[in-house]
Amino acid sequence: MKMVYNVKDKPPFARLIVFSVQQLLAIMTATLVVPVIVGNGLSPAAALVGAGVGTIVYLLFTKFKSPVFLGSSFAFIGSMTAAFAGGVSMALGYLGLIIGAVMAGLVYVLIALIVKLAGVGWVNKLMPAVVIGPTVAIIGLSLAGNAIGDLQNGGLKDAAGASVCSPYAAILVGIFTLAIVMICSTYGKKMPKLIPFIIGILSGYALAAILTAIGNACSFDAIKIIDFSKITSVFSPVTVESFFALPDFVFLDAFGSFKELSGSYIASIAVAYVPVAFVVFAEHIADHKNLSSIIESDLLEEPGLHRTLLGDGVGSMAGALFGGCPNTTYGESVGCVAITKNASVYSILGAAVLSIIVAFFTPFVAFVNSIPSCVMGGVCMALYGFIAVSGLKMVQGVDLNKNRNLFVVSTILIAGIGGLTVSFYGGKINITSVACALILGILANLLLSGKNADKEE
Repeated sequence: MKMVYNVKDKPPFARLIVFSVQQLLAIMTATLVVPVIVGNGLSPAAALVGAGVGTIVYLLFTKFKSPVFLGSSFAFIGSMTAAFAGGVSMALGYLGLIIGAVMAGLVYVLIALIVKLAGVGWVNKLMPAVVIGPTVAIIGLSLAGNAIGDLQNGGLKDAAGASVCSPYAAILVGIFTLAIVMICSTYGKKMPKLIPFIIGILSGYALAAILTAIGNACSFDAIKIIDFSKITSVFSPVTVESFFALPDFVFLDAFGSFKELSGSYIASIAVAYVPVAFVVFAEHIADHKNLSSIIESDLLEEPGLHRTLLGDGVGSMAGALFGGCPNTTYGESVGCVAITKNASVYSILGAAVLSIIVAFFTPFVAFVNSIPSCVMGGVCMALYGFIAVSGLKMVQGVDLNKNRNLFVVSTILIAGIGGLTVSFYGGKINITSVACALILGILANLLLSGKNADKEE
């Protein structure tokens, strides 16, 4: 697809700021959610700093030729939980997060060295379009449940953690948000076409605020969607911390616990992190193949797979040092590039810098936390859908009249959509549905690639 701004294009400064904010909003919710899920005192603001630092590291390694943001990886949630479960103290758990991220990053470094020596030809043979296309589609489809789940929930929760508002009110706001995004992207002129997500999120938030205000005035809980206490609590009372606060960085609490380290604990960290890094490598390939098809430039050749791997690996180490979360390339960022047709790497750099700055700015973090799930659900319906469609477009050139190709695509789609996952070591190692689907697709393609495959009688 033709880009409005190509990778090396630099938009005017005012537009650049707006584009950077849009990228930031697209990835921010998922980045902030990971430390919340893991718990144990991890700071969402610190994870945001880690994501920004990790993205800058990635951009440096890829020579500013790969326009994608790195955010907190969901694949390592089980590994991070295991770091705390095996630690004798909370501080050791923080140190374990850093050690685990370094181990996972070293896996990427090792694979990068192999790719540098052997080239990327073997990757293309192992993962041709018939394999990588449906796998990319699965990345989007596997997230569909998350988008729909968010679409049906508001931001205001009761004591049990359930959404206060009616699911119908939440769906109304989410669909309204999606409609604004679609209209701006399809019919918008100039700026509206380039920033549909910002307009959509703000419009959805405004509608949710109006419904919440009416609900408060009429004591009608079914339309109370926004939890404004997440904002007001920041200013109760008004202090310096109400505007600026230092995030709780992991390294501040970790480095005093070296004396608690033991060989068994380090081994448990290795078991929890290293296998997952090999699995995420497959998703790294799929993400970069997808982004390559969008910007019409093979990132595995230039800047090279070895550089994207190094950027991802070292970026994960840097991210964990601050927020405890290893990073990974974000499908939301890729989807944002595809929909807005803005591949400018300067927008990604701007988003990375802003993510570091706003993490210290308490009101902004509070505002983002107050965005209702249904608003982001409407946005993510478009983002995840575009990822799925990008994968399906890769299969257009594949001859599905051949049984070999038909079986490979079918295996990947059913394994991925069906949610096939495999766990080892009591849940410390989890092979995601995307990774399982890709592995089965590779095996099926190898099995059916004999010279007599689809031979005409």
